Amino acid sequence: MTTTVAPSAPLTAADRCDRCGAQAYLRVELQTGGELLFCAHHAREHGDKLKEIAANVVDETHKLSGTSAVAPDDES
Repeated sequence: MTTTVAPSAPLTAADRCDRCGAQAYLRVELQTGGELLFCAHHAREHGDKLKEIAANVVDETHKLSGTSAVAPDDES
């Protein structure tokens, strides 16, 4: 399996997880052809199986670091 950090066609907000519909941060190109898209949660959950069937993996979960899930409190 090959992991690509900076793909030629980056994932966008329009790319959705095939499991739950959240924004996809992982593209798995299958050995048999085709691809699957996963959010970070489902990529971790199914990671071991994906490694077995993947020809190539585009992992953009690094985009999640440094972001906050909660908006800052503006009570100044």
